[in-house]
Amino acid sequence: MKNESQIFGIRAVIEAINSGKTIDKLFIQKGLTGELSKELMDLLKKGNISFSYVPIEKLNRLTRKNHQGVVAHIAPIAFHNLENLTLKVIESGETPLFLILDQLSDVRNFGAIIRTAECTGVHGIIIQKKGGAPVSADTVKTSAGAIFKIPICKVDHIKDAMFYLQASGIQIVAATEKASCPIYDIDLTPPTAIVMGSEGKGISNSVLKITDHMAKLPMYGEIASLNVSVACGVFLYESIRQRL
Repeated sequence: MKNESQIFGIRAVIEAINSGKTIDKLFIQKGLTGELSKELMDLLKKGNISFSYVPIEKLNRLTRKNHQGVVAHIAPIAFHNLENLTLKVIESGETPLFLILDQLSDVRNFGAIIRTAECTGVHGIIIQKKGGAPVSADTVKTSAGAIFKIPICKVDHIKDAMFYLQASGIQIVAATEKASCPIYDIDLTPPTAIVMGSEGKGISNSVLKITDHMAKLPMYGEIASLNVSVACGVFLYESIRQRL
């Protein structure tokens, strides 16, 4: 598998972390033992770097090389700290507009959303460390380079990020077909963070429960839903329309 962002082998991953590389995804074989693997685990704990235990079959699908039970993907960007970014935006005097992606899985949708977000002046995109689409070469390409121009924050838990934003005076608006009112009835002129869900399941119920508003797009055709990147574009441009 040809992937310029992929590295494999325990020592290679250790050296990448020590050199300051941002690890986007890290897969470790279940039951991995040995002094070198212990050194890696200590390093991950010290750096608060998330990873997933997987069976060896998954690692073999990722690469045919001698991976030693460890495969990682290096992110092409450095991620931002949510608290620092939020304070910076508030102190700038601009009205905050954030985008929260709840378990979005398709890298091309991710890239398209990043591109639209940059075009609409979004101050930052928030994703979860586990379960979401990686920041891959496909993401960069689909974003048309916008990924290098907009801050992206990786957080341990989406809900904790939402609580922090709400405590900072930023309302949370969920884009969901479960809503009773259309997006056009929601006031998006205050500081706002818009939540978009995954392609298959939408926004998780636990996330929906703590949002301030839920909004939907009117649908008149036989197909009951839009592509998430298209729906995101409509929501973002409605926020711009209201703020002009």
